[in-house]
Amino acid sequence: MKKVAIITGSATGLGKQTAIALAKAGNQVVINYVHSQAAAEETAGLIQAKYEVDTLIVQGDMRQIDDVQRLVSETKARFGRIDILVHNAGPFIKEQKKLSEYDLSDWQSMIDGNLNSYFYLLHAVLPEMIKNQWGRIVMLGFEKVGNAPAWRYRSAYAASKSGAASLTRTVALEEAENGITVNMVCPGDIKGAFKEMTIKEAMQVPFEGKRRPGVGEDIARTIAFLCDEQSDYLTGSIIEVTGGKEVLAKRNQR
Repeated sequence: MKKVAIITGSATGLGKQTAIALAKAGNQVVINYVHSQAAAEETAGLIQAKYEVDTLIVQGDMRQIDDVQRLVSETKARFGRIDILVHNAGPFIKEQKKLSEYDLSDWQSMIDGNLNSYFYLLHAVLPEMIKNQWGRIVMLGFEKVGNAPAWRYRSAYAASKSGAASLTRTVALEEAENGITVNMVCPGDIKGAFKEMTIKEAMQVPFEGKRRPGVGEDIARTIAFLCDEQSDYLTGSIIEVTGGKEVLAKRNQR
């Protein structure tokens, strides 16, 4: 029986590449979007044309608990199970602002979108995974989030994702006995069109030095590995996919 994967925010960007990677691995995929209906339909069509899996498209804002519950109920109604959750959706404020310049809505949006939404999803899918004694959960973070770092002008986002990192490790401990793994993947600086590029496409882009640009497929491959049947020994981990940025920086300082 094919496993069923929910990927939030999967109409475009990193989520789209993740949906493709999980479909390639043989999973039925649930594509979630808030506003990008046409893109979601395009992604679903691409998957169904290339892979022998079924897709489901569900609109919903993961900041809203009712939408989360509807996403889960529609998935169970269609496929009868939920095996994999990848929480990719989450807001980010591009404008650089100090905490003193934030208003309540800015703060609430970051916490709701990047932390509360994670709780809503976990609370909704864990009973199904516990019943099946199997599950794979992957949350998206940012570089060095596991150290709860300071991030100037990004206080609310950093706080919400740092909280999600702690939650990831906690639930990994709590649910190990039920065959459920919970991990966080932290992309490096992948921007714009690179989010939907494959590695092959990235090799065609002029770049300086020895490293090619990071792309969405790099993140999607890592997530697909964590969601594999045989990745049961890897849980509670925060994995940085940055092209060795930190290692290279330390080397250059010597």
